Amino acid sequence: MDKPETIQPKFVSVVDQLFDRLRAAIIDNVLTPGTKLSEAEVALNHGVSRQPVREAFIKLANESLLEIRPQRGTFVAKISLPHVMDARFVREAVEADIVKLLADAPDPTVIADLRRQVRAQETLIGGSARDFIAADEAFHRTLAEGADKARAWEVVVEMKAQMDRVRVLSSQHFPVDRLVAQHLAIVDAIAAGDGAAAERGLRLHLQGILTDLPVIKQERPEYFS
Repeated sequence: MDKPETIQPKFVSVVDQLFDRLRAAIIDNVLTPGTKLSEAEVALNHGVSRQPVREAFIKLANESLLEIRPQRGTFVAKISLPHVMDARFVREAVEADIVKLLADAPDPTVIADLRRQVRAQETLIGGSARDFIAADEAFHRTLAEGADKARAWEVVVEMKAQMDRVRVLSSQHFPVDRLVAQHLAIVDAIAAGDGAAAERGLRLHLQGILTDLPVIKQERPEYFS
């Protein structure tokens, strides 16, 4: 009898671990714009040498999350409005096509998973906005994976870091009930095979940041470049 195949755990390098931790701290505004970061302190706090810290800093700078100033130091970058708007534009274009693909050939398994997620989101209404952000991220990832566009979603994730920083800042203004209702409308349109309705619903859903952005910029002007 053949032995069952052993699934090897995915190796995550020290650089990637540091990158993920620092990236999350910046997006969650634990590390606020303008904060100076020291390679030596980060290395000490994480029990690593300075080399992986330096490499993680470079990756974060490539996402415009850190600003490396020669002879001056490394700082958490302010939020770039043009980057936020570009990310929203790209995300909307990609996800609009994703939901149309799903509606072209509705998959009962994918739809059941999406409906389960929407029901779980309903329990978050009135609760932690951060929990809803995580649930929202999972929902949109499921849309992409259901359309066999996981790699396209990863490109979106890389681009939308600045957009996510705004979403966290705006979390106190989240109309969670409305967002959940929009998710449900998107799923219903996909299930009905109505690509046009799915696209309209998705675009409406992602355009909410256009309303939030001026409010957040007025509340936290020091966070924006």
